[in-house]
Amino acid sequence: MKKWIVLAASAAVLASVVVLFGYLGMMRHGPRLIVATWDGTYGRAQITTQIAPFARTSGSDAVFAVYDGGTRELARQVAAQRYAWDVIDLEMPDAVAACAEGLLEPIDAAALPAGPDGKPAAEDFVPGAIGPCWVASAVYSQVIAVAPIHFGDATPSTLADFFDLTRFPGKRALNRLSPKLNLEMALLADGVAPKDVYAELSTPQGVARALGKLETLHGHLVWYSNLDEVKKMLQDGSIVFASMPNWAVFDTDNGEHWLGPKLNIIWDRQLYEVEAFGIPKGDPRRKLAMDFIRFATESKSLGGMASWVAYGPARLSALPLVGINPDLKVAMTPYLPTAHFGTAFAVDDGWWRLHGADAEVLWQAWLAKEP
Repeated sequence: MKKWIVLAASAAVLASVVVLFGYLGMMRHGPRLIVATWDGTYGRAQITTQIAPFARTSGSDAVFAVYDGGTRELARQVAAQRYAWDVIDLEMPDAVAACAEGLLEPIDAAALPAGPDGKPAAEDFVPGAIGPCWVASAVYSQVIAVAPIHFGDATPSTLADFFDLTRFPGKRALNRLSPKLNLEMALLADGVAPKDVYAELSTPQGVARALGKLETLHGHLVWYSNLDEVKKMLQDGSIVFASMPNWAVFDTDNGEHWLGPKLNIIWDRQLYEVEAFGIPKGDPRRKLAMDFIRFATESKSLGGMASWVAYGPARLSALPLVGINPDLKVAMTPYLPTAHFGTAFAVDDGWWRLHGADAEVLWQAWLAKEP
């Protein structure tokens, strides 16, 4: 599900890091810890800023394993009590599902390290980052990307501008694959208070209200199903706005095929979710796993991680520690959700787990009527 830019040189470096890291792991004699996370630039960033430093400081044999999402393999390991993973980097929907199904160890927020200024972790992490069975490390969000064009004297800066066809004419692009994010965005743009969004969506009338807001874009709406499509449309000027992940905007701006000025980003009402660490239920190495999570979610570790990938650190105290991307020599902070968090909206994956199927039925019926 995750895709990041990996330049040819970076891919070679990743291969070298994994081979070297595996070799060093074989040479170590400390307790073994396996961190299951995503391949590519994200995994390389975690090896560099979290896994390898933890191995050095703890004397453990901490190694990287490739994980590609879902909870099926986790459930198999827990049921068999045969653990190939000790820590998993989960997308929030999977963290919520795994926790609800009893597949993860409980986590006490009080056991997490304080911020550099002594602020308790519960006050330093963004809302929703610490759950009963997970601790977030990184934040990603759905934002509005704006093509590098001029709208006279007006500059789009709010979610409402996405729906303003008079001041900002042109095609808009949305992902048609799921009602999630589209429905929240529509209700927020229609004036629903953030605290009331999911109560509204829990009724057929609320879903109808969201769909009605989207219908105001009739004739100006373009649907896409993969990010390559929307990147091309932004570049050739066939659309002026697109709802897309913030990390995809970073990839677009810094891709070798992108020409011309950078995209603008509307951060107003960004819809954010998190990547979260979890520990398989019953894992005999759970104490060492928790030691890793404490280390990996310190402000220094999270700031280092966000210097590599366009995910905001889940701790606000880590933002000042974010630097320049080591590969691309690009300042990362302008692309990070937590650097623009004033009106951020937390996506409720627990709600989607319970009500997503009902919303999907209404969404598909509405799409079938759209041209």
